[in-house]
Amino acid sequence: MTKNDPETSASDTSSGERLTPVARRALAEAETRRQAYRENEAAQPTEFGGRGGKEPVRYGDWEVKGLASDF
Repeated sequence: MTKNDPETSASDTSSGERLTPVARRALAEAETRRQAYRENEAAQPTEFGGRGGKEPVRYGDWEVKGLASDF
């Protein structure tokens, strides 16, 4: 029983309720999509010379070391 196993995590809820088979299947499909996304991200080449740091769109940080970033 692992934390990321869809079978075990789908049946364990915080309120102790049982999930329907449709809900379990949806959770398993979502986990499959997340795993495929992680594998795709890992296969992407590493960015060289990028701005580094946190995503400016999300965190509003448009400047790094005095240099403004413009898309």
